[in-house]
Amino acid sequence: MDATVTVAAVREVGRDTVAVELETPPGFEARPGQFVRLGATIDGESYARFYTLSSPDVEGTFELTVGVDPDESGPFSRFLAELSAGDELDVSGPFGDAAYDGEPRAVVLAGGPGVGAAVGIAERAVATGHEAAVVYRDEPDRVTHRERLDALREQGATVHVTDGELEPLVADVLAGTDGEQVFVYGFQPFVDEAVAALSTAGADADAAKVESFG
Repeated sequence: MDATVTVAAVREVGRDTVAVELETPPGFEARPGQFVRLGATIDGESYARFYTLSSPDVEGTFELTVGVDPDESGPFSRFLAELSAGDELDVSGPFGDAAYDGEPRAVVLAGGPGVGAAVGIAERAVATGHEAAVVYRDEPDRVTHRERLDALREQGATVHVTDGELEPLVADVLAGTDGEQVFVYGFQPFVDEAVAALSTAGADADAAKVESFG
């Protein structure tokens, strides 16, 4: 669907990273792990970018996690970070098949910005009485959604945050049970490494739901 949405809030969730919370338009339905396209006109120029949902549901509002690197981010990311409640954006979607469908056990491998999808999926799984595990790799000073990751641990989810090798942690979180679904989110080098780690651990890497950010 295409709609104009209102900003509910913008808050910092990590170094150079904000969560943009948007009011859910009528008829909008999306699952954790899907993504939408945001659009706006800045100084007379039209911009549109894709962002993955980082909220467990879209009831009332939904959330997107946006990285804003002062040295690398373009004008649209900076524009999103400077939004205030009441501002408006154009939204299209949702898009993508690498989404949570109520599987009994969700294992999410996330690199960098993939953590947004990871917390959304894990929270949805736990909230519906299912199991969740997260392996999240990032630089120690760039860990995002730390409070939500801690809350997931307290609720019984397995959460590993690392800046090192994936293989031992991937092997640790794979239970091999019926209904276990693996999700992979991140830039392509991370995706390639995560898929290789799954294969090394004896998992069916082809069965994983994968979303590469390029």
